[in-house]
Amino acid sequence: MNTFKNSTPKQVLTMLIVLTALAFLSSCDWFKKEQSTDTNQPADKPLAAIPAFNADSAYVYIERQLAFGNRVPTSPSHDKCAEYLIAHFKQHADTVYIQKYVTTAFDGTKLNSTNIIASFNPQATTRVMLSAHWDSRPFADQDTIDQNKPIQAANDAGSGVAILMEAAKALQSQKPNIGVDLVLFDSEDYGQPSNSTLPQVENSYCLGSQYWAKNPHVANYKADFGINLDMVGASDAVFMREQVSVTNADWVSQYVWGLADRLGYSSLFVPQMAGAITDDHLYVMQGRQFPCIDVIHYSNQSGFGIHWHTHRDDMNWISKNTLQAVGRTVLQAIYQYNSEKKAA
Repeated sequence: MNTFKNSTPKQVLTMLIVLTALAFLSSCDWFKKEQSTDTNQPADKPLAAIPAFNADSAYVYIERQLAFGNRVPTSPSHDKCAEYLIAHFKQHADTVYIQKYVTTAFDGTKLNSTNIIASFNPQATTRVMLSAHWDSRPFADQDTIDQNKPIQAANDAGSGVAILMEAAKALQSQKPNIGVDLVLFDSEDYGQPSNSTLPQVENSYCLGSQYWAKNPHVANYKADFGINLDMVGASDAVFMREQVSVTNADWVSQYVWGLADRLGYSSLFVPQMAGAITDDHLYVMQGRQFPCIDVIHYSNQSGFGIHWHTHRDDMNWISKNTLQAVGRTVLQAIYQYNSEKKAA
């Protein structure tokens, strides 16, 4: 399977880094325990009732993010968007944690960053985490024009943020017994561009999740599993089973893709393997030691899509049908797991 690309910095790992990461994770006690867990495959049980997911509302949430301008860390528009997101989650979640920190980009730029964590049933010990990054890329390095200008980032990753915003409303309307944490990572997309003339810097992406993994919002934070959403709203979306996810959290990957199939979304959640991708889920697993998968727009044939890291990543690519499919699938994963825990 030839899906490893050395030429693109976002997130497709070189073979050496993949093998190192997978070897580390597979040696962990939590990995061995989780991989042997009996997950009671979704097809064996009726689908749990879930609250409605409003794709129209999610679509508007993307528009509102873009209305602030770019969400590049340290910019005024980034800070205004943060205030908007925090206010939204405070309206719907039981508790909202705000992590402010300064991290350093590949070029030495100091990034004033904010992770936002919206928690439901914060006292519950059984927890599920959904995550996405909310910052936007400061470069259009995959474009042919204006490569040094910020992109709008409707899909990457305004779409994931919008799904979490709508999920917060759903969770408030029909609260599960388990705990749920919606985590928005900052400074994910300030990674070194492919046209950079600086020496290559490792781990230049996903700075927010790297910080959170070392400094969780709650001491010793653990979840039973996590689902990271990245580029989940495009009309041409394809979600394959990414290799780091499958190797280290296969039961979660099978669980989510199985539910998507039962919901009628197998044309989006394609049950094929894709290459290993460096994304927030990798650092979550390395730092917090629980299984986490990546639901990300990636095809072995077309990569991340023609709009990825270009100025074409705008509202014209956003599909309410894709938002609906992903939103319902992640809600189903939460409420299905909740029902199984109640029955146990």
